[in-house]
Amino acid sequence: MKNLSLKLRLIISFLIIAAVVWSASGFLAWNESKEQADEFFDTYQLMLARQLSAADWQNIKPDTQKNIDDIIDDLEDDGDEEDEAIGFAVFDKQGKMIFHDNENGKYFVYNPASGFINQPLGRKKDMWRMVWMESSDGKYMIAVGQELEYRDEVALEMVEETFVPWVCGLAVLFLAIIILISKEFRPLKKLAYDLTARKPDDLSPLSEECVPQEILPLVKAMNNLLKKIAEMLKRERSFIADSAHELRSPLTALKVQLDVAEMADDDRPTQQQALKNLREGIERSSRLVEQLLALSKLESGNASGEDEELNWELLIGNAIEEQQSSAKLKNIAFTTDIKKPEFVQHGQSFLWALLLRNLLDNAVRYSGEGADITLEINEKSLTCRNNKVKVEKELLARLGERFFRPAGQKAQGSGLGLSIVEKIAALHGCSVEYNADDDVFSVIITKK
Repeated sequence: MKNLSLKLRLIISFLIIAAVVWSASGFLAWNESKEQADEFFDTYQLMLARQLSAADWQNIKPDTQKNIDDIIDDLEDDGDEEDEAIGFAVFDKQGKMIFHDNENGKYFVYNPASGFINQPLGRKKDMWRMVWMESSDGKYMIAVGQELEYRDEVALEMVEETFVPWVCGLAVLFLAIIILISKEFRPLKKLAYDLTARKPDDLSPLSEECVPQEILPLVKAMNNLLKKIAEMLKRERSFIADSAHELRSPLTALKVQLDVAEMADDDRPTQQQALKNLREGIERSSRLVEQLLALSKLESGNASGEDEELNWELLIGNAIEEQQSSAKLKNIAFTTDIKKPEFVQHGQSFLWALLLRNLLDNAVRYSGEGADITLEINEKSLTCRNNKVKVEKELLARLGERFFRPAGQKAQGSGLGLSIVEKIAALHGCSVEYNADDDVFSVIITKK
């Protein structure tokens, strides 16, 4: 039943349950009817036996049996055939049958017993229920019997009379349930039709009007998913457009430098300078591609991993070591101040290493000659502070935007460093703030 539709599974389940309940009820009704029939007919047999035991069998004549048989035959010819399911016979104490009912009693066998007994009788050896009673004068034994099959037929008729209306009512109820289930499942069919008929670029929310309460959570979840997909596609399209725009300039510059190098065949210094510029352009393009890939992974959620205990001394030491060569060119000094406990003690080490690398790379690029860069960590925040850099306060709100670089910047960059910092901080439940005071610029990462 796993591959069947929900509607069909409900209908089949209801049919099985109804059949089981109806069968159990029928079995109980049959037993109850059988007990009632047995009780009624046992009482009837006892009453007939008492009446027969009170009769005067001593003065019965030999031709009485023949006369009674003729009378019974005439009654059967004139009217409906009597039911042959009951009979009686009269025996003397020696076991000789002196009278019977001309139908079933003539097959009775002298076998007196106390109470009711079941025994096979007749040519077909059908089971009969027998009761024996002594006559009032003590000289004869009266046997009254009834075929058990007749009792079963009576009990079955009683059950049929009771259950036939119920079966008809059950059939009507079953049909009504099928119609109701089909009707109530229409919203699901409509939902499936609406989704199938949609165009691939249609990510508008599904209508929540006239939706049953049981389906409403599903519709809300799908709307939430459609919203996330729309936002993701919007980010991806924006990312692709921005990336294409940012890559166009360095690729054009590389082509220009290559043309200069090819044209300067006899001018060795010009050729060397063009090749140097070409190498620097390739390095910048590689750096830009790396930044784009890192940002793409962060925005798509593919950079998730298992948290581990962070070793801030090691992370900061490695990050500073990577920037030493660039810092020496500008006489920039690094200072660290790590106080325990740190504001974040568990996280993804490779992401925090990427954050620190972008943070320090950004600080080194845009700091002036002889600047000081300080990294401070305490239980509340991580702060990167560098002097000899001036940022207009009205630009602080845009520093985390992708590809944003303030006008007038001489340092080369992609405008993605702080965007990556913000994404990694957000993944660890942190917020990023920027502060510019005179010639001191600070990036403050705080645990939310």
